[in-house]
Amino acid sequence: MATTSPIIWWVRRDLRLSDNPALAAAADRERPVIPVFVHDETVEALAAAPKWRLGLGVERLGKRLAQLGLRLTCRRGPALRTLTALVEETGACGVVWNRAYEPEAIARDTAVKAALKKRGVRAASFGGHLLFEPWTVETKTGGFYKVYTPFWRAVKDRGVDAPAPEPAGLVCPRTWPRSEAPADWRMGAAMRRGAGVVAGHVRVGEAVAADRLETFLADRLADYATDRDRPDRPGTSGLSENLAWGEIGPRHVWHAALRARHEGNPGAEAFLKELVWREFAYHLLYHTPRIACANWRAEWDAFPWNEDAERPEVLAWKQGRTGVAFVDAAMRQMHVTGTMHNRGRMIVASYLTKHLITHWKIGLDWFAEHLIDWDPAANAMGWQWSAGSGPDATPYFRVFNPETQLKKFDPDQAYVDAWIAEGRRRPPATALAYFDAIPKRWGLSPHDAYPDMVVTPAEGRKRALAAYESRDF
Repeated sequence: MATTSPIIWWVRRDLRLSDNPALAAAADRERPVIPVFVHDETVEALAAAPKWRLGLGVERLGKRLAQLGLRLTCRRGPALRTLTALVEETGACGVVWNRAYEPEAIARDTAVKAALKKRGVRAASFGGHLLFEPWTVETKTGGFYKVYTPFWRAVKDRGVDAPAPEPAGLVCPRTWPRSEAPADWRMGAAMRRGAGVVAGHVRVGEAVAADRLETFLADRLADYATDRDRPDRPGTSGLSENLAWGEIGPRHVWHAALRARHEGNPGAEAFLKELVWREFAYHLLYHTPRIACANWRAEWDAFPWNEDAERPEVLAWKQGRTGVAFVDAAMRQMHVTGTMHNRGRMIVASYLTKHLITHWKIGLDWFAEHLIDWDPAANAMGWQWSAGSGPDATPYFRVFNPETQLKKFDPDQAYVDAWIAEGRRRPPATALAYFDAIPKRWGLSPHDAYPDMVVTPAEGRKRALAAYESRDF
């Protein structure tokens, strides 16, 4: 057993051993490594589905470390106090972690780093969550990019470090610090009965994520450019769940897709652009953190959004009972699987913010409650893009028609049939699962009549445009 002072690897949204710069740095020092997960203030702030899914990922990482003869030390409490206590208990000479980019996380990490260094403890952070650090990508005149296309052009040919393999022969400390049991934290409590339904759709862990990528590259990448918009087809990678919790690194995905492009795969370019769209969202969050909670375009502050989250038409949207098939199918998919097809996300967001003239923040918060692939940057930019209030947004006067969108992207209504049970003699299990996942207090049954439209697409478009015409954009 090693006798040198250990290094603490502070585990956050990087639940993997390969392509992990912080872990690699700890291993390179040839000291004992103590993996530590802290249920801190940022974890406590997570809503139901993300907190539950994070808990599953932490448990899986703990099992993987145990296979290597290591342990994951779990503690609950404020990050600074908890890490300081662990340094005292273990005699650790350093703490390393991979960076986060949300303003709350940056404030936390800055305070932790300063306090540890003041104690003479090495504290180092690394860039494992993104392809490029936000401060390294600038326009020719200086400053950050506010439009995606020039951002893509600026980074598409940049070198990206190759993902490092899983460190070999990690050294154990002489004694392991006390660990709490994550099960005692009840991270899934707020999911209630929905957890049992969504559990059948989660894909947890580093090995599963790697297999998911390999299958996608082999079977679906070639048609990705078109099939990614078809909710009736399994055309996407499904990796948003694993990228969100760091069960696969973006460099791993980037280099795999880059190889496919070099080999002539026709879908690789479109997939690489989607990775960079994720990157763009994080750069915007870093440079303009207001995007997470306020209109990115200040001129939208005076727009007369409806802000009552309990209005009947908003409740119908949340329940997937607007009477608009594409909207309802997408919302029900989220209740059952914890995810939603990207085309569906665009449609439901447009419907809420434009047809119902409802503040995008209500939709953002609802997604944050229900998505297992919740991502602070992508969620914020996606909602503001749809509402028209964000950077590089869809034009505010563009109002998606959910009926024509359905005809175009679900022509045989396979997607709708998979998720809506009412009015059908033999609805599929996916559609029936919705009624097992939702709160009982809603009092809904598959035997109910399918609802009339809360607002028709034509009516919604008309009132949206009327509201826009009254404002000075």
